Amino acid sequence: MDNYRTFAIQILNNRTAKSVPPKPNSMKKGIHPESYRFVVFKDMSNGTSFLSKSTAATKETIVYEDGKEYPVIKLEISNTSHPFYTGKNVLVDTAGRIDKFKKRYAKKD
Repeated sequence: MDNYRTFAIQILNNRTAKSVPPKPNSMKKGIHPESYRFVVFKDMSNGTSFLSKSTAATKETIVYEDGKEYPVIKLEISNTSHPFYTGKNVLVDTAGRIDKFKKRYAKKD
């Protein structure tokens, strides 16, 4: 029984070693940007900001919490203000949609 177990393990080891070829480096050279730099992303709806790396171009700068000056990219919404992540449902009335709805479907006497 012990010889059978050893034989089965050798077969499985040989099979997996031969059936899975080594992966070549699949990333293409020269197509990925190399100019990553630290950038502050600022959520304009609630004023929170975070530091990350980016290649996005911007001319504005801001002094971050660590006292250094970084380029800033302004965001309309981020994970700190989006209702899905915060769990708060915020009703945004853009161009009077609610008033339009109430006027259209109001009870007529």
